[in-house]
Amino acid sequence: MLRKAFLGWPAVRQLTGPDHLGRGAAARSPKTAEHVARTETADRVVQSVCPYCAVGCGQRVFVKDERVVQIEGDPDSPVSRGRLCPKGAASEQLVNSPTRQTKVLYRRPYGTEWESLDLDTAVDMIVDRIIDTRARTWQDRDENGQYVRRTLGIAGLGGATLDNEENYLIKKLFTAMGAIQIENQARI
Repeated sequence: MLRKAFLGWPAVRQLTGPDHLGRGAAARSPKTAEHVARTETADRVVQSVCPYCAVGCGQRVFVKDERVVQIEGDPDSPVSRGRLCPKGAASEQLVNSPTRQTKVLYRRPYGTEWESLDLDTAVDMIVDRIIDTRARTWQDRDENGQYVRRTLGIAGLGGATLDNEENYLIKKLFTAMGAIQIENQARI
């Protein structure tokens, strides 16, 4: 028993086996040999774009049992050629973090506690407030009588965790509503 354990030590395997530099089989334990990469067991690979900034680095999203198990750089991407920054490499945490919010939280004016709302109620509240603000702050003409057809009561700030397509659609929506104060975090 003791002899078998001794012969299993990496240094002994290195000296007695063909891997004298200890860079291959000598350094690999039986337990390590049992491990399989998450990318090898994935059911499918989906090509995507990193959501953090406006660069648009390509990502490969590995999915197993309809759950994201790994995200890596896409070597076929002409933008990033398989590389990701630290934020992009950690983007798997966006979907798998145990602290990720998955429901709508609302705190009433002057309230001290958050309460859960269903999505339809939250969307209706947002729409009502947008319509009211636009109606109250609408400017058809400026002080010189020029048509401006705008509202200064609504502004938009796109986030860096949204992808380019989402920010593009938000820009189009806010412009259609007459808002002119529209910015994106990736440009700031």
